[in-house]
Amino acid sequence: MAAFWHQRGRRQENGGLGSVIDGLGSVFDVLLANARLVLGVSGAAVLAIATLAVKRLIDRATSPRDEGDPKAEQKSLEESWQDLALIKAPPKSPKKQRREDLSEPLLSSAQPLVPGEAHNPRGCSAPLGTPQVKSSPLRCLTLQEKLLSHSSQLAVPEIQVSLVPQLARSICTQLQNFLRSKCPELPFGRFFLSGALLDGLEVLAADHIHLMLPVVLDPGLWSLISGEDTVVRNPQHWMIKRIDLGYFPRGCSPWDRFIVGRYLSSSVLNETLHKLLVASINWPAIGGLLGCAIHPVVASRELKLEVKHDQVELSIALFPVVEMEGKVLLAVPPEGPVENLWLESFYRVEVSRVKELDASDSGARQLCLRILNGICRSQPSLHKLGGSPVTHVILHLSDTVSDWAEESLADRFQQVLEELVAYLEKGVLPSYFNPKINLFSGLLEEEIDEMGFMLYRAMSEPEVLL
Repeated sequence: MAAFWHQRGRRQENGGLGSVIDGLGSVFDVLLANARLVLGVSGAAVLAIATLAVKRLIDRATSPRDEGDPKAEQKSLEESWQDLALIKAPPKSPKKQRREDLSEPLLSSAQPLVPGEAHNPRGCSAPLGTPQVKSSPLRCLTLQEKLLSHSSQLAVPEIQVSLVPQLARSICTQLQNFLRSKCPELPFGRFFLSGALLDGLEVLAADHIHLMLPVVLDPGLWSLISGEDTVVRNPQHWMIKRIDLGYFPRGCSPWDRFIVGRYLSSSVLNETLHKLLVASINWPAIGGLLGCAIHPVVASRELKLEVKHDQVELSIALFPVVEMEGKVLLAVPPEGPVENLWLESFYRVEVSRVKELDASDSGARQLCLRILNGICRSQPSLHKLGGSPVTHVILHLSDTVSDWAEESLADRFQQVLEELVAYLEKGVLPSYFNPKINLFSGLLEEEIDEMGFMLYRAMSEPEVLL
């Protein structure tokens, strides 16, 4: 009794709260006494459970805490959630059993906790207090399992894997034969195909491929000048300068017709090839021979062919390429008045390095790269991150992290996302093969912000990308 009066005195000190609670208690008693008459048995049971839960909450809120127990606050929170669960999930009145139900085994009203699901921050979970009565409970997938499942969905259809290279090689042969007959004075090398499809890194659909047109230069007549020493101050671009004009005047090299200001102009070469593709080649005849329709893209600065086959639609991008002094340079001039610049490509060494690292430790870098390329392809705001930027991030990360086994795919995937966000925050992604080159230099600030926002969210919820 002394404890009771002490507790009652404390309630009265709290602004008369005790008298209010006593009044509520009296009301509850009257309601419970008459509930059976008014609501029936099941209604009275529901009201009794709800009343009990509310009274527990009120008593717990007004009762003194045990200051000596550091877990008292946590216990009160857990008990409050349990009481709220009583209110949210009242028992249902049993329905009348049928004769055929009597032979079926009774199902447990609660499913035991699976050990693997005890620590699953983003797994599947049922609302608190809702009993599960399914005979086969849903299995919550881990991020590792989701990534492996997602990778199986990225496979290119088999018909495209076999048909696209075959079709592209046939077009390549026809184009090479035409240029040899039309421009025999231009020493093009042997044309070849390039792209992710041929390297096993293509995802979703084989709808594009690159056709490389090697430009063979005499190293005694040409030399390279870094873009850092030009007006653009971009180390990823180079200029190809005609040298020794005093001893070897214009005309000594078959490529002198494409010189602008003593430099081999990538723009002039592209314009010449574009005119040949559009006006000189009989593409309907070639398409009829190969069983497809081929159309050059007229309104494009790039050299492109659109191919339509019964089973595939393909875009072929043509790139004049120069290989000198260990550099691979493409005739891809930047936007603006500068027309003599050649873009250095790292694609060949990127793929070679990734495959070499995977072969040395049986790693999953290529698998991680394919998943990320698939994500960038399916998300419009991430299109410009696919390919080289993601590959260079994986290569940078491989220098500091050695565990790239398939079992660690989820960890490496999340680390790549974190690295990408960090690079986007700085607005700088240094090339793995030349740290002076910023692979984000061609992105707008709005594009960086949009990509950074999406990937920052994905750091805590990687599933939003899958």
